[in-house]
Amino acid sequence: MTRENRTTCRVSRQSHYFSRCPYERGDYATALAGLQNYAEQGTALAQFNLGFMYANGEGVPKDDAEAVRWYRLAAEQGYAAAQFNLGLMYANGEGVPEDDAEAVRWVRLAAEQGYAAAQFNLGLMYANGEGVPEDDAEAVRWYRLAAEQGYAAAQFNLGLMYANGEGVPEDDVTAYAWLNIAAAQGQSIANEGKEHVAKYMTQSQVAKAQKLSREYWTRYVIPFQ
Repeated sequence: MTRENRTTCRVSRQSHYFSRCPYERGDYATALAGLQNYAEQGTALAQFNLGFMYANGEGVPKDDAEAVRWYRLAAEQGYAAAQFNLGLMYANGEGVPEDDAEAVRWVRLAAEQGYAAAQFNLGLMYANGEGVPEDDAEAVRWYRLAAEQGYAAAQFNLGLMYANGEGVPEDDVTAYAWLNIAAAQGQSIANEGKEHVAKYMTQSQVAKAQKLSREYWTRYVIPFQ
């Protein structure tokens, strides 16, 4: 089994707080005008959302360099989503020269604030040795932090780490539990992993893993739905 590749999707969870209604109507010009005003006054959320619009070509021509500029202004104010998106821009060489070390720096800042997508991506960086020395134990640590916030991709990767004994002692029961809840959240590939692990488990172990899955669902999924 292989780990999931690093996501390149930008976070939109907190986007478009300002000018929400015009944006949702597709009136990007009105949304942009509202955001521009707040962003130029130094409001980090507006700067982040303006960066998002430039990155996606919403109401403006797509311009990765301009997206980076606005993300950076918000990131330098400690805005976690902007730090994460800026890190991805460096990781993918969008609007800036590709730079894994700089990507790690910004993603780590977001991860240390508890931003689950950043924690997951930082785990991938450690797992794959991108911008940091490869370190499976560190990968597990960051996957776990994201997984415990309900982040399905992290739950899947954490399950694989347990299944393969990478960064943690091999543990099929725990692997099954994490893979099971990841699958229940829509990570279809996690079903394959779960079925593979189950081949090496006794009925008693499967029953124990299913019980653990229910506990994990209650603790690590329901509060974040």
